[in-house]
Amino acid sequence: MMRQKPCACNQEWLQRPNCKRKIKKRNRKAVCRIKYVPLQEISPMRQAAAAPPPLYGQSMHDMMKVSELQSVKQRYNIVGNCDALNHVLDVALQVAPTDLSVLIIGESGVGKEIIPRVIHDNSPRRREKYFAINCGSIPEGTIDSELFGHVKGSFTGAINDSPGYFGVANKGTLFLDEVGELPLATQARLLRVLETGEYIPVGATEVKKTDVRIVAATNVNIRRAISEGRFREDLYYRLNSIPIQMPPLRERGEDIVLLFRLFAMQMAEKYRMEKVTLADDAKQMLLKYKWPGNVRQLKNITEQISILSPERTISAATLEKFIPQDQESTQLAPVGATGERSFESEREILYKILFELRGNVNDLRRDMATLKKQFEDAKAGLADAGSQLEQAPVATTAIAPRRIYIEQQPKHAAEDAIAEEYVEPETLNLDTISRQMLEKALERNGGNRKKAARELGISDRTLYRRIKQYGLE
Repeated sequence: MMRQKPCACNQEWLQRPNCKRKIKKRNRKAVCRIKYVPLQEISPMRQAAAAPPPLYGQSMHDMMKVSELQSVKQRYNIVGNCDALNHVLDVALQVAPTDLSVLIIGESGVGKEIIPRVIHDNSPRRREKYFAINCGSIPEGTIDSELFGHVKGSFTGAINDSPGYFGVANKGTLFLDEVGELPLATQARLLRVLETGEYIPVGATEVKKTDVRIVAATNVNIRRAISEGRFREDLYYRLNSIPIQMPPLRERGEDIVLLFRLFAMQMAEKYRMEKVTLADDAKQMLLKYKWPGNVRQLKNITEQISILSPERTISAATLEKFIPQDQESTQLAPVGATGERSFESEREILYKILFELRGNVNDLRRDMATLKKQFEDAKAGLADAGSQLEQAPVATTAIAPRRIYIEQQPKHAAEDAIAEEYVEPETLNLDTISRQMLEKALERNGGNRKKAARELGISDRTLYRRIKQYGLE
């Protein structure tokens, strides 16, 4: 007997067991008459039969969940296998069939805009309209009209009625990005829509109803915004029915390398160039970097390397030229750690400086008055001592006790004199003080306007405007 050899369609034995049976019957070297069939052309039932058995301890439910997550990632081009990202997608799929509000929290550039689309496409509202609105890009004066609509003639330029996003997206989904930037008045109207489904367009008197699902996202620390009075606490709890925390890129581990490969491949296909690859030391550098700009920053750096680097295998030394080394903080904006309120306009800062300066000037006046009083008393004492010396030159030793008495005068007497002089403090002109501050700052910095502006804590543009206003050019 000739030793049996595998069939030409050996890769398909699991899908077509008849091949193996025919070879056994022939009992000789043969080639199966059935042609090779690619796996993607076989029916799903046979694919499931050909799939490897589940791992020990892994249930069929877990396998179905993993398969569903993989299909979602392929549909929305999501790259990554970290547990935090899988948990986010799992929560999004679980909450999609409901109408609960969702609040997505994460740093800028982590891809928060993908999750609302996943929720909408897997919800009963998937056949209805979906709108993504960036609340931070709409001016404060028109955001109410954009969201809730307006009637004709309600303001200048309102030539027609507008239903607004809440009217157009009825039965659908609204994604409110940067919801932490909404004005307080708009937050109150949004809270009413979430609680009752009712709203009143700008300039109208009739109450309208809508059935809209809200998915919001923010990169602001909402807790801190609530404590500073910039965000309503009741609106936060209304939006936060289902919280989703997007993981930053620095916590996703090997996903960073996978994303780099994806962006490098996209650049190579788009511009028909050789794809860049990473050496081992460059991979370690990518994993250790903090990535304050998250996925957006990684994509920009990959595009820069693909275009500017002459080398196609990137080492750590080459990668170091493209990664900024001064990005130590991952916060979006510096916040004072002392608990003081933050000032949102330069005018408030300037007023604060002027009022503090006014208090310093009053303190300086009091100190000068005290010194003047002590000087006059000392002068009078010296005059008395001089007259005594002229009358009795022998009693020169009497001068020392007199001097000691003058230097050790009680402080409360001087303070009483000051209180009598400053019963009603003098009012100061803020423009005069501001002008004096500008003159002194320019004089101390040798006329350097940029240094003077930095010393005063104002912008260069505000400094130039003040110089022109006071005629200091």
